[in-house]
Amino acid sequence: MNTSLPQQTPEDGAPQGAPVKTPKQRLADYRWVVLIAIADLLVWLFWPTQITPVILNTWDYLVEMVVILIPVAVLMGLFEVWVPKQLIGKYLGHGSGWKGIALSLLFGTAPTGPLYAAFPVAGMLLQKGASPLNVVVFLNTWAAIKIPQLLVETNFLGLAFMLLRLGLTVPSAILMGWLIQKAIEKTGGLDLAPDKPQRVV
Repeated sequence: MNTSLPQQTPEDGAPQGAPVKTPKQRLADYRWVVLIAIADLLVWLFWPTQITPVILNTWDYLVEMVVILIPVAVLMGLFEVWVPKQLIGKYLGHGSGWKGIALSLLFGTAPTGPLYAAFPVAGMLLQKGASPLNVVVFLNTWAAIKIPQLLVETNFLGLAFMLLRLGLTVPSAILMGWLIQKAIEKTGGLDLAPDKPQRVV
């Protein structure tokens, strides 16, 4: 008969083995919210005539982030469940080569929305085994080579300018990703990719 007591989790709702965050660490998670609140308070104290537009701008950005990040969180949850890690490792992992770079460029051109919405997706890709090279290429593409952005650029600046800028941006994105990956490998690898062999210094 097993008389051992059930194992207690560190905190209610937390999975077993999850690290318990201190109040200081929890505050650090919301440091930008705290800094923005302090900045708004300072404006209210020292420049009270400017507080109305400042509060309105803060509220507008908050609503925009909530509207964008909630769907991103839902998509990340579906991505976590539906997309196996082996698939990401095969097509975007360290051995994917130019095929992985091409897929990263393709995936980065499709979405719309601000760049900060891409960072949770990039983090999820790293956790599932994507290489830093491909993740950096994906982020650069999201930031500078989205299809709607290229169409607007062509309309206002001309096709020649758009093609020239595209021809400079793509190699730069790949070079940046390669340099970042080499720097990460030199320092021993990423904690987010535990399956990747760590370099012994």
